[in-house]
Amino acid sequence: MGRHLEEQAVEHVLEASFYQLADRLIDSLHHGEHLTINLESERSQFTRFNHAKVRQSGVVADGNVTILLIYNQREAFAKFPFTGDREIDMAYAIANLEYLRQEVAQIPENPYLVLPENQGSSREVYQGNLLNPEDAIATILAPVNNVDFTGFYASGSIIRANANSAGQRHWFATDSFFVDYSMFVQTDSGEKAVKGIYAGKDWEAEAYNLQINRSQQQLVALQKPSKTLERGQYRTYFAPAASSELLGFLTWSAGESGLQQSSSALLKLKNQERTLSPLLSISENFTYGNVPRFNDLGEVAPEYLSIIAEGKLVNTLVSSRSAKEYGKVANGADEGESMRSPEVTAGNLAESDILKQLDTGLYLSNLHYLNWSDRSGGRITGMTRYACFWVENGEFIAPIENLRFDDSIYDFLGENLEAFTDFREFIPNTGTYETRSLGSILVPGMLVKDFTFTL
Repeated sequence: MGRHLEEQAVEHVLEASFYQLADRLIDSLHHGEHLTINLESERSQFTRFNHAKVRQSGVVADGNVTILLIYNQREAFAKFPFTGDREIDMAYAIANLEYLRQEVAQIPENPYLVLPENQGSSREVYQGNLLNPEDAIATILAPVNNVDFTGFYASGSIIRANANSAGQRHWFATDSFFVDYSMFVQTDSGEKAVKGIYAGKDWEAEAYNLQINRSQQQLVALQKPSKTLERGQYRTYFAPAASSELLGFLTWSAGESGLQQSSSALLKLKNQERTLSPLLSISENFTYGNVPRFNDLGEVAPEYLSIIAEGKLVNTLVSSRSAKEYGKVANGADEGESMRSPEVTAGNLAESDILKQLDTGLYLSNLHYLNWSDRSGGRITGMTRYACFWVENGEFIAPIENLRFDDSIYDFLGENLEAFTDFREFIPNTGTYETRSLGSILVPGMLVKDFTFTL
């Protein structure tokens, strides 16, 4: 297990090739031109499973460079493949730089444009303990041979790098993996499923087997006749995968521009019109090495930044453009001003006490189709999904038919929030559109009273 030496050697070659490319582009600049260069690259194993069998498997080695040219208070960007072959990459780079020179002359001025700066360089490499590619499939399928198991596995190294014409350089590489899966069972009322995810930097066989065993237990429970519930308010436990969906909305709402434009769900909290529970604390924490601290402009965020502390909004994410527009101090946020490495502080509810504390109500493993129903009011709507159960007197009684919910963060994360669990789970961004996504959220489960279900 772990990364092979040849893979590390490949990364060193890519690093040298990227900086050679950056130097060549910067040396080609004309007077008054400024340039920012970004690299996203990966070497990943992908395997798709269906009915506990391999349906597709392979290795992806891919990379793209994005260059942003600034000239005369105007900016334009272009994106092209990064192969690691110096001759090919140089030809792509120079051709795209010439293209941008033509484009940037036709673009309106940007009054909030931010010129590249040199705020210091960095190099961070986080090596994990990954499954060897030749062992991965057998290891993943070993505990699910008798189960209708569907999903996909992704594992490998992801790279982000940045250089600019002011002399700044950043290199970030991290190992990671995830197994995103569903288990299906045929019941009298139709097919039902349990969804799970196991992810991290270090593969631990015991933890994976425990996760699979828990899912298989839920699969058995799903075979009981389903219970249909009336609309109303119910005491509800959200497992970490479900709470991550709800709490994720707060991580997208922490930007200064949204608050300035009155489009943020946290505006009422900032204006002290509504309150959140003192049990709730959310921070940006880059110490886990899941994402780089530098953004697309090469600006470095603080290693740790508290956003909501004991229910109070103590900081916002401020990009350089927002800082310029609203007279604030930038703190390394990207242009979208969403949290990149959020964590929610754990509470004191032990896993063994969850059903006892829930007593009678809903146990929700997953949610989907979430959206704002009233952004300014902090109201979120969505559906229950997969293994969700009705509980009575601390015991699972029956799976439930899907329910739609509609509730406000100022209620379920306010006075109705009773507890967070004393354990947290790492829920990664599993997006693979164009490239493997970086990012994750570290979240506990949560117990809420009077959560509102509308149908």
